[in-house]
Amino acid sequence: MAALALACLLCMGTTAMATETRMLVPVGHTVGIKLFARGVVVVKAPESGTPAKSCGLRSGDVIVSCGGDTVTSTEQFRTLLQESGGDATDLQVRRGGERVILSVEPECNADGEYAIGAWIRDSMAGIGTMTYYDPATGAFGALGHGVTDVDTAQLMPFGNGSILPSSVKAVKKGVSGQAGELKGDFVLTEDLGPLYANTSCGVFGKLEAADYDPVENEALPVGQPQVGPAAIRANVDGDSVEEYDIEILQTLPKAQDGRELVLQVTDPDLIAQTGGIVQGMSGSPILQNGKIVGAVTHVLLNDPTKGYGIFIETMLNTGDTVAAG
Repeated sequence: MAALALACLLCMGTTAMATETRMLVPVGHTVGIKLFARGVVVVKAPESGTPAKSCGLRSGDVIVSCGGDTVTSTEQFRTLLQESGGDATDLQVRRGGERVILSVEPECNADGEYAIGAWIRDSMAGIGTMTYYDPATGAFGALGHGVTDVDTAQLMPFGNGSILPSSVKAVKKGVSGQAGELKGDFVLTEDLGPLYANTSCGVFGKLEAADYDPVENEALPVGQPQVGPAAIRANVDGDSVEEYDIEILQTLPKAQDGRELVLQVTDPDLIAQTGGIVQGMSGSPILQNGKIVGAVTHVLLNDPTKGYGIFIETMLNTGDTVAAG
């Protein structure tokens, strides 16, 4: 299979007939996304001779408690290690779908602090594209795929997060073998609305329309993508959102990882500006026959004019499910 990349930084739900009546605003504007993990993620395999290696920690493990205290951030975890005084301490770790208890003995490092020799991360921030806004509920969906850790490639465990206003300052064009990217600015303190989930089908949250002008556009009905001409709505320059021609080459209903349709950019203006699909465009809504039918998710690394997308129904149903708890 050709190499691919995410075009950025268990889908249950209602039937197709029910979602046909939904009206969504296809947004297509970039947003900053900041996400805080539930616990701290081990992002690099521990090296031999470290307490982390000796106790059995692995890359991708999520440390959720230390010595019986819930872990909320990297700084708080370091504080808990200092409080151990070097004594053996239980770590509760989430590994895949399992909970594992490990016993670690922190060691004093060169700075005089107790540590276990593990690279950990508690948050991520980047740029992506808002796919839809539901004016009836205030809910939105973005990206069309989950936020994954850059080192472990695993879905970032969700604690909390928010979206931020963003504008595109520059574009690194995609070329064969290397994904391009949108380069944007956002301010971490300017929250627009909270996120409530990070899933394999996108990130989801709530937003007041009055707080974000790009969602105050015409709502379109939800539809099923078909092979043939379509368009994407994308923000690749400043704050401007434009529609660009694409061709849906193939539909693959219920395919995994946001690859339910194959698409090709045919618009010469977008190809000239970006080379096709680039990181940051992930979530760009796909429009066809007056309906919103999907979202861009991946780019083919060997041909940046081609990529994958997710059905809007899949994304919308997932957002509805996680919102319902």
